[in-house]
Amino acid sequence: MKTRILYVEDEPSLGKIVKESLQRRGFEVVMETDGANVLALFKQINPTVCVLDIMLPNKDGFEVAEEIRAIDPNVPILFLTAKTQTEDLVKGFTLGGNDYIRKPFSMEELIVRIDNVLRKPTGTIAPSSTDHISIGKFRFYANRQVLFNGREEKKLSYKESELLKLLYEKRNGIIDRKDILDLLWGHDSFFNSRNLDVYITRLRVHLKEDENLQILTIKGIGYRFVLA
Repeated sequence: MKTRILYVEDEPSLGKIVKESLQRRGFEVVMETDGANVLALFKQINPTVCVLDIMLPNKDGFEVAEEIRAIDPNVPILFLTAKTQTEDLVKGFTLGGNDYIRKPFSMEELIVRIDNVLRKPTGTIAPSSTDHISIGKFRFYANRQVLFNGREEKKLSYKESELLKLLYEKRNGIIDRKDILDLLWGHDSFFNSRNLDVYITRLRVHLKEDENLQILTIKGIGYRFVLA
């Protein structure tokens, strides 16, 4: 089955070149130029991966990504951007982006990054026969990406769920930061590293109700997930 790419770009000349180049390499590409039309198109074509320019008419790439994430927490999202500020990168990752590529870019780099976000993580724990994992006061339903505190369910994103599984597997030991990046993102680039920081922060917020659970930063090495 071909990889179906939802490609959103408001520069017609660039869009035509990129679309045709991807199609020649065997990808199926559906292109849109207006941010306001993306969500309806997403629901219609069910893409394998989304490649979103940030600067779009009517709705920017951040707004589009947030809408997509509300209905599909798992589809990979790759941002195309001319922006360089760290705040913009962090914002994109917080909204569920998987990677960034800066304009101008080569087709080779774009294809490598598409392949990277499509790569499934390895090395995670096997599914529990009891349907959930007990983590302190929480029940973690990995298959449903849900964290239950006894009163309410918190829906985790795909990356949050995979990261929590990995930290739990290595609980009370130290896991190297580079190993996390390689396992969950396939590459330890600066952008993926910033992404990891965001997800660690989000997991700490999710788990803060149980003071016996801590994700400790081991400076210069990685993390230690402490279960007292």
